[in-house]
Amino acid sequence: MHQPISAFGFARMEENMIIALSQSSRLESIWQLLMVSIIFVVVLGMAYYTTKLISKLQRKQSFNDNIEVIETFKITTNKYIQIVRTGNKYLVIAVAKDTITMLSELDKEQLNFKSEAVEQKESFSEIFSKIKELKLKK
Repeated sequence: MHQPISAFGFARMEENMIIALSQSSRLESIWQLLMVSIIFVVVLGMAYYTTKLISKLQRKQSFNDNIEVIETFKITTNKYIQIVRTGNKYLVIAVAKDTITMLSELDKEQLNFKSEAVEQKESFSEIFSKIKELKLKK
């Protein structure tokens, strides 16, 4: 036969149930955090590679030997001055929201081009090794 449960026994049984529920709730919360983190990393990776793919496609479509934007200077939000090479001519144009206006034509001698040495960028490993050398010298 069943023995009657005292108030103390009932309270203890209730306390054990609460502890069990809080532990399973804690494990469930950790599991949810882990899953959300994994999903976030996957979505971030997909966004990165999608951006890279779109960039490559746009570069292939916009590659042209006869027209090149040499330099752009922003005047206001929707207004720019650009130097554009078309064939062998260099044109200065004003670009607004709805209009493009030719301002003048330039000779190649009037332009200041960046030297190729300045345009070459250092790789991350080269920069990192320089920083390590500086830290070791200290």
